Amino acid sequence: MNLEAVKEKIRQVPDFPKKGIQFLDITTGIKDAKTLKTMIDFLYDQYKDKKIDYVAGIESRGFIFGMPLAYKLNAGFIPIRKPNKLPAETITESYDLEYGSDSIEIHADAIEEGANVVVIDDLLATGGTATAACNLIKKAGGKVDSAAFIIELTPLKGADKIRNTGVDVISMLKYDLD
Repeated sequence: MNLEAVKEKIRQVPDFPKKGIQFLDITTGIKDAKTLKTMIDFLYDQYKDKKIDYVAGIESRGFIFGMPLAYKLNAGFIPIRKPNKLPAETITESYDLEYGSDSIEIHADAIEEGANVVVIDDLLATGGTATAACNLIKKAGGKVDSAAFIIELTPLKGADKIRNTGVDVISMLKYDLD
C-alpha cells in the first residue's frame, strides 16, 4: 500500500471540534487492517536498525501506534499521560497552549539514565505537546533523537519547533490544509 492509499483512508471532518478546524480522523484508517499494518510498518522501518530502549506514546492516540511499535522493536512502552492519570510518583512538564497552558506526566521511574527513547503520536500540529514530551523524556534522563507521527500539518510548523530542541521529526503523511 502506498502513502496516497493510506491518505485516502483518513477521514476529513470539517468544523470539528470547532468551526474553522479541518479535523483529520485516523479512526477510518486504523479500522482497515491493511492501512493499520502499513502505518505500523512505516514506523517500524524508521527505527528497526536503531537501538531503541523505549517507545513513549502521547495520550491517547500515541498509544495506538506506540504499543505495536514497541512490540516490534522489542522495546518497552512508556505512556505519556495527562495530569493525575498515573498512580505512582510522576515527573511533569508544562507547556503553553494558544489560550493558557497544560501539562503531561510520566512515572518518575519510567526511564533509566541514558536510555534511547522515540516519541510517537498520531498527529503533529503546532508541536507544543510533542516538544513537551521530548523535554519530559530528557528531564527523566532519557535521550530522544527522534519523534514520529502518522500525520503532520505542515502549515503549523510543529516540526520546526521540535527540531529546534535537537530532535529529528519523521512524518508518514504531510497535509497542507489551505
